[in-house]
Amino acid sequence: MTDVRTDPRLLELLVCPLTKTRLQYDAARQELISKAAGLAYPIRDGIPIMLAEEAREIGRE
Repeated sequence: MTDVRTDPRLLELLVCPLTKTRLQYDAARQELISKAAGLAYPIRDGIPIMLAEEAREIGRE
């Protein structure tokens, strides 16, 4: 199975579904972070869940 951790090309292709901006991979939390949207999208079983209703709100830094 290919996941974000083992395939950096996947991270280059994925963008935030709301803002269309690049995402940052947080390996410790297994999340893809959209600073523009203030959301963290979970990665479950190696699969990014790119739904806003599944994302966790984060503070804007």
